[in-house]
Amino acid sequence: MRKRSQYFFPDEALRHPDHRRPRSRREFIAQGFRAGCATLAGTSLYSLLGSRAHAISPNLLDSAFTNYTSCDLGTVAGRKIPFICFDLAGGANVAGSNIIVGGPGGQRDMLSTEGYSRLGLPADILPFAANPASVSGDFTDDSLGILFHTDSAMLRGIQEKAAATSGLVNGAVIPGRSDNDTGNNPHNPMYGIYRAGLRGQILQLIGSENSESGGNSMAPAMMIDPEIRPTKVDRPSDASGLVDVGDLTLLLDDPEDIVSVMESMKRITDFKLDLVNTGISNPSDEDKRLKDRLSCEYLRSTDTVEKFSNPDALDPSADPNIVGPAGIFSEAEFSGDREFQKAASVMKLVIDGIAGAGTIEMGGYDYHTGDRRTGEDRDLRAGRCIGACLEYARLTNTPVMIYVFSDGSVASNGSIEVVNGVGKGVWSGDNSSTAASFFLVFDPAGAPALMDTAGDTFRHQQLGWMRPDASVDTASSPAANNVNLNVEMVILNYMALHGEQNLFAESGFFPGQGLGSAGNRDRLVAFQPLASINGGVLS
Repeated sequence: MRKRSQYFFPDEALRHPDHRRPRSRREFIAQGFRAGCATLAGTSLYSLLGSRAHAISPNLLDSAFTNYTSCDLGTVAGRKIPFICFDLAGGANVAGSNIIVGGPGGQRDMLSTEGYSRLGLPADILPFAANPASVSGDFTDDSLGILFHTDSAMLRGIQEKAAATSGLVNGAVIPGRSDNDTGNNPHNPMYGIYRAGLRGQILQLIGSENSESGGNSMAPAMMIDPEIRPTKVDRPSDASGLVDVGDLTLLLDDPEDIVSVMESMKRITDFKLDLVNTGISNPSDEDKRLKDRLSCEYLRSTDTVEKFSNPDALDPSADPNIVGPAGIFSEAEFSGDREFQKAASVMKLVIDGIAGAGTIEMGGYDYHTGDRRTGEDRDLRAGRCIGACLEYARLTNTPVMIYVFSDGSVASNGSIEVVNGVGKGVWSGDNSSTAASFFLVFDPAGAPALMDTAGDTFRHQQLGWMRPDASVDTASSPAANNVNLNVEMVILNYMALHGEQNLFAESGFFPGQGLGSAGNRDRLVAFQPLASINGGVLS
């Protein structure tokens, strides 16, 4: 009998002889036995929409603006940059074959030939020419600002969906050890992004998994806030079903009548709250805060129904920018790929401001199957989903930050397989020491400009470094051997896009942070504030 090829199709489950049979949800997702999901987080979108006419009674709105400190109605403090993270469950390759990672001098500081081989790149496709000082090498691509390998499958996917964003994107890579095949890596930064000020109109956080983080990897325990636990969103019906008034639609045809009924419910609730004794010892403070919050939630629900009485407003499949002849996805590819549906559902809610931050989990990235094509095809699809987010941000003229991470990584033993005419190293096993994460930032006003500290601008594209053998130098940055601090670095860079990195260690943000002094933190910031930002919010 002919031996079966090692190749696994993108939706096919991975079976490894050196792994036990999957038992947990995380193990099923990492090996592709179960599709990954998506999570969204958000708060108020009013700042995006600006002032508008309300059908809600003016006296209720006046009360909201003057009496409630956190009702988020009308024009509020201002909108922050939408944030999306991709959780590639299982231990995907980032360094070398996708994003170029180098030594202390930055991305262009060459590793050894053996080091690149470990990252899946044989000698004939090394990133750079023989001269290490060359600004661009034989196999590098800087169309997205950050250096990718020219034959990166992830880059191909991004360019397929977001070619028009070239010149408006920049990024940075963070070399950092990450344990293999475990959900215990606290990679997910969404709670911290919320603490940094990002809000959505209906939701705070969303994700494709029904988990504490909204994805596969954990969130840092000290950042978790149970009140904003991510809402599961992994398909268009989850997005369009966010606004549901139940049986009221059976009784009333006119959305304005539904709003009026919900107003009445709010007034009745206020009357009952006035009669309630909460037993709180300081009624002038905590008692009022609690009652105001309950009352505000009724008003927020009314306001949400007023704005989104048509579910198509939240449905990615009904958005011609996303699906259709001129959309990001054709009808056939969108209906035939659950990962595209998941990514589109999260990106629309986040970029439109319905949610603040979202996690898109993609499963099956434990792809050390003894071949190369399995991983290439999965990286290609991840790239297409990342590219879709960038392109939708371009079409809606909205900045976005995208963070990509995985639990662990892979390495090659030097064996070669030819994929699409190019010989590459096969992924032969897990390797936590070759791990890295990266983020991309899109700004319609122009590509984010790198920081320049003492003339070492190029180093800010790579926050940390690898040793010549392609293992992470664990002393190269706070994140190099601590995933919690990796998350802090991502949040610091998010705040820096708004010109607010000086607030990072302040009370209310991250006073117990582990990134060091203000001077040390500045060296961990990749970009200057975005051109689209004015006074810490979107212009």
